[in-house]
Amino acid sequence: MSRKGYDFLGIAQRAGCIQSGDAASEAVIKKGKAKLVLLAADASEGTKERFIHLSEFKKVPWVEGGQKLHLGCSLGKSPRSVVVVTDEGFSKKLHQLFVGEEEDF
Repeated sequence: MSRKGYDFLGIAQRAGCIQSGDAASEAVIKKGKAKLVLLAADASEGTKERFIHLSEFKKVPWVEGGQKLHLGCSLGKSPRSVVVVTDEGFSKKLHQLFVGEEEDF
């Protein structure tokens, strides 16, 4: 993923459109407020399976990309395996940035 994607993730965090961490992310998805689920490529297989299954069950798009450390740093937090975007506009742009550009880290 590009540096621009991580920067944009930080903007979404400051706008209040991000939930991160396993418990908070799971709660947002179950409530139907999630627009996009971002899974760190280095998250555990159990975490990936759980959130992919939950996302598909709730019909929420998900993307695997980035590293836990970079995701957490872009949010001003500790490393994060899961990040949920709750705004439609931010989710579309982040999906493009996570899927469409080369990683520059």
